Amino acid sequence: MTAAQILISWSHPRRFRSEAAFAAFAGVAPIPASSGLTNRHQINRSGDRQLNRALHTITLIRMRLDPATKTYVARRAAEGKTSRDAQRCLKRTICRQIFKLLERPNRKTFRNTKISPQPLDAI
Repeated sequence: MTAAQILISWSHPRRFRSEAAFAAFAGVAPIPASSGLTNRHQINRSGDRQLNRALHTITLIRMRLDPATKTYVARRAAEGKTSRDAQRCLKRTICRQIFKLLERPNRKTFRNTKISPQPLDAI
């Protein structure tokens, strides 16, 4: 279901001009909430909430099961980030990875499937 929701929200290649635009659409781009000398960011509550929920599900599962993600979260905690801040950073990282995968698929991505990427002109 999570992958289906991502593909539904994605729609088609070149819909978003950058990974930052995709992150803003997903509601995972941080919003500056600074005051005085305090430099902070808050959660973006706008965007596609279903896509955001799919990214949240991926984030929680990866935090629980993936060793590389556990290392990433530990590194963020060592930087002084709270658990929620680390989740927010991880969600943005996952969004960046998904954007790169969907925007620029390569043949290696489709190696073990019978489906191969086709140029848009062929469709």
